Parts: sequence; structure tokens; C-alpha cells
Amino acid sequence: MESALAMILAGGHGRRMGILCQHRAKPILPFAGYSRVIDCTLSNCLHSQVKDIAVVADYQRSAVAAYLQSWFLKNDASRNFSILEPRDGSYLGTADAVYQNLESVESHDDDTIMVLAGDHIYKMDYRKMLAFHRQMGADATVGVVRVPAEEAHRFGLVTVDGQAIVDFVEKPAIPQSNLVSMGIYVFNKQVLMKRLIEDAALQHSPHDFGHAILPAMVNRDKVYAYDFDGYWRDIGNPEAYYDANMELLLPGLQFSLDGSWPILAETNCLPQRSNFQQGSIRNSLVSPGCVIKGEVENSIISGNVWVEEKAEVRNSIVMMNSFIGYHSVVDHCILDECVDIGKFCYLGLCGDASSGKRNVTVVGKGVEVPPFTAIGCNCRVVPNMGPDDFKDQVVLSNSVLSPR
Repeated sequence: MESALAMILAGGHGRRMGILCQHRAKPILPFAGYSRVIDCTLSNCLHSQVKDIAVVADYQRSAVAAYLQSWFLKNDASRNFSILEPRDGSYLGTADAVYQNLESVESHDDDTIMVLAGDHIYKMDYRKMLAFHRQMGADATVGVVRVPAEEAHRFGLVTVDGQAIVDFVEKPAIPQSNLVSMGIYVFNKQVLMKRLIEDAALQHSPHDFGHAILPAMVNRDKVYAYDFDGYWRDIGNPEAYYDANMELLLPGLQFSLDGSWPILAETNCLPQRSNFQQGSIRNSLVSPGCVIKGEVENSIISGNVWVEEKAEVRNSIVMMNSFIGYHSVVDHCILDECVDIGKFCYLGLCGDASSGKRNVTVVGKGVEVPPFTAIGCNCRVVPNMGPDDFKDQVVLSNSVLSPR
């Protein structure tokens, strides 16, 4: 077992996810039809033989705790696992989340602390990063990866001299490179504790690793970059979430759910690419318990979903216990759990095929879409929809008419 404490940050609200995280913490957002987003980080810990795992929870903490307890019971009940919550109120930032749990950090026997995000999709052997950290004699090691230049502004930008980090700027307006932080850190325990205590005393600090701790450490401590060349996605908004799911369907995919380093889940019943049912299924992942009478293409379908006759689901993510009615079309959508689509509905749009752009229609948990409803058709702006959006209303082509 690896002698390092892994602290997984799973307390964020996920406000940029809109209605998908209105009543759900982002780390337990369903992914790939059978798992949750946090399962990637948890699986990495288990496969990397990390023996001590602490999950720092805040928003919707009881639901997060319930899922984690079930997950560890299913996958490794013998692992040293704990759930850490705020002492009072909520955490002020990612650094404050660790600071409020310094007792757990200090009580750990080893001198190495890993701080991991709970909302990223990737596979990493943490043992290699830990070995690099110790070999360099680092006070802090930051996992880094290259992203498309147009996305660099979303992340912490890293400037290196060899392997040493000489500058760290969180979400710069004008990025100077595309080498960014993965939000995966390894710290020397004593240095980390000292820096967190100092930061906690600063009244105007954002108390965040990216905005405060790492930029300050670069100027004072030995901070190194660990290059990661594998698949990695940050689930920061509905479009990124949609893309990460859809990439599972690409030929020659970079990221697999199974294999020698499987993504372990609460159920571990992997969705299938083919299905002997009455309807048609093409290039999709369909979970057990589904009834497909219509057509499903290029989509991720969670368990217990019903697709009626002549209904079409294309380029979409459909979560558990949803129903798509007779002769309805769902295209470029994310349907949350327990969505009920009536007959002869059209949801979504394909965007501008010539430009390669596309929009994603997001339908919130528990929404009942009345028959003969059209949403998002040929529109540039697509609403996030919750259950109240359909109460006594008729929705046509992205326009909400007054209640009758």
C-alpha cells in the first residue's frame, strides 16, 4: 500500500453545471451510464494502492456520504476511508477545506499529502507522481497537462523552467501557453500545513489552492511540474460533461471504462454497445434494464430507460428512469433522471453543421414534458429546464407562452 494520505475535494456546488447540480454535488453526477464522476478519482486511488483516503464533502454532503459509503462497501471495505465535513458552515475555498481538517493531515504518519479533485475524468497511477515528488525533494508537485489553446483560460496556467514551476496564474484572461494545472497536487506535509495556516490568517485571501496557495509557494518553495500525457477532462460545465460522455463513443477512444484499470462504480454493471431488443441501437452505450423499442444512436443510456416505438434518441445522454414517448425525438440533449417526454415531442437541435458548432439542451430531473412540445428547435440559445418550467405552460421553439 502507498503511504500517502489522499484528500479528495468533493465539496463544490458546481454552479456552472446549472440545473444538473441544482440539487446534486458535481462529484456524484452520473457518468457513462453506470458510474459517477468521482468514481474515476476513487478508482485511481484503489488501483494505485493508496491506503488512506479522505473525501472532503460540503454541498449535499449527506448524499455524497451515502454514495461513498456504498461505493467503498462494494469495492474495498478494508481501505482506510473517512468523510470530512466543515466544522461550521461551509468551506471558504479549496485550501480552507483542507485547512479545516488539519487534524487529519497532522495525524497521518507519512510526510506526503495528495490533494485530488473529485470532478475530473482520467486514469492515473498516483504511485508514479508520488515517486517523482520524492525524487525531486519537492515541497509541492503539480500535475500538468496540455490543453487546446482556446481552453487554457479555464485553468491554472503553469510556466516551467525545466521541471521547476516558476509561475502559476489561475485562469488568466490572456493565457501565454497551454500548459495547465490538473488540480492534482502532492505536498510535503509540514510545508503544506505551514502555508495553510499562513493563508488562513489573511483576511482577503480566497483561501484557494489555485488562486492563493500555489502562486505563493512558487515564490518561496520547491514546486515542480509532473507531466501527464494521458486522457484528462475537467467536468466544468454541461458542454464539457456532454463531450466527456460522447468521447466514449468515438472510434479508437483514448479513455476506456474497463480493461486493466477499470472505472469502478457502485454497481459495476457496464453498459453494452449492442443489444438484442425490438428497436435499433447504433454506436451507443445502453445500461441494463432498458427497453428500446425506437431508435438510439450515438448516445449514452443509463439503466431503466424506456424508448417508445418510433421514438428517436440521437447524440444524447439519458439518465436513469427516464421515458421517451411515442414518435418523439431527443437530439443533442442531456436528460436528467426521471424525465418523462410525452408523445410527438422534439427536444434539442443539431446546431450549425457547416461550422461544427452544436448546442446542448439540458432537461432537469423529474421534468414532465407535455405531448406535442418542441424545445430548442433551430434556436441559438437553449434553456436549462427544471420541473417548474412546465407547470401550466406551453413551450414552443424556445419561447415560453403565458399560462393559460
